[in-house]
Amino acid sequence: MIRFHLITLFPEACDAYLDASILGRARKEKKIAVAYQSPRGFVTNKWGKVDERPYGGGPGMVMTALPVVKAVKKALGRKNVRPRRSLIVWFSPSARQFTNKDADMLAKFDEVVLVCGRYEGIDARAEKLLKTLAPVKKFAVGESVYTGGELPAMSIVDAVTRRLPGVLGKDESVEERRIAARDVYTRPESIEWEGKTYKVPKVLLTGNHAKIDAHRAKKSKKKEST
Repeated sequence: MIRFHLITLFPEACDAYLDASILGRARKEKKIAVAYQSPRGFVTNKWGKVDERPYGGGPGMVMTALPVVKAVKKALGRKNVRPRRSLIVWFSPSARQFTNKDADMLAKFDEVVLVCGRYEGIDARAEKLLKTLAPVKKFAVGESVYTGGELPAMSIVDAVTRRLPGVLGKDESVEERRIAARDVYTRPESIEWEGKTYKVPKVLLTGNHAKIDAHRAKKSKKKEST
């Protein structure tokens, strides 16, 4: 079982998604576990502040380093009978894009900590301190900049979980492990819409799996080139 730890100020923003559908079933069947640690629980000031103005000037606020690091340390502090392989994921828009190969790599770990920044980001010293706790990998998820790291974190949990044996029922359900065009179809065979008819490609109705695979491979290759 993989344990995902989300270091976030807003666990309620994540749990609705991570407790639904396939991910929710994976949690119930103990294929994965999801836990949260909030940096707010590790602040030492009387106001409960987790952010401060940036040195050198600039807009917005920056999350302070130590509450984040302490939250990660707490997440990784679980006692376990066997040695654990742990990894910390740090998000950065300038980092390498997260891929399916990275999802396969993360699926081999016992503990994956996903550090969700907010505001203008996290004090850069936090990343250096985290390396004293476990290896750190930096990823970008998508080419957009998000309000916080929660969406990228949930994307990674989703991408990794669906690759685990038994989560999707059949290994063939993992699209990238089979020949699959991005276009899929189901009943009815013909759809009428505003005076036009839209039909399923005939080859998909033949039952000839060799031709169907060739068609899907061709469509997939064509779309990758556009």
